[in-house]
Amino acid sequence: MSTSKSDEGVRWLDADEDRAWRAFRRVMTAVQTGTARDLAAIGLSEADYEVLSTLSERPGRTSTLREQARKMGWSRSRLSRHASRMETRGLLRRDPDAADGRSCLLVLTDQGMAALEDAAPAHVESVRRHFIDRLTADDLADLERIAERMDRHPPDDE
Repeated sequence: MSTSKSDEGVRWLDADEDRAWRAFRRVMTAVQTGTARDLAAIGLSEADYEVLSTLSERPGRTSTLREQARKMGWSRSRLSRHASRMETRGLLRRDPDAADGRSCLLVLTDQGMAALEDAAPAHVESVRRHFIDRLTADDLADLERIAERMDRHPPDDE
């Protein structure tokens, strides 16, 4: 590869790093494509399921918009638009956030909980088919170890 002045200081990937990066991307794409397709078949998006499942695990089935956006890696405005669509479908409601007048609380409705309960068995089967059942117990342990390492050592910009 030829380099230019703008390439100075770039830490290019070596062949092993490049293969690992591309392998990781292939795995992520395959798993996400499969599980997203399976969720769509039951009327939910990946984002819908993420919001519903998170809210179902929270006290009072409630989260701040800010916390949920951070968990999903989304901007608050992007999540707010998505929450509006979910609210229209009766899956959640938005209440004022007394602690932050510029934000809101996302609250899982009974209809949203029912949708999650209906979707969960199919989603778990999808996760098994596209991910869990294709790996060994050692593979899964390695992934957990890698994820923990990533959590302990976030990039400098976070």
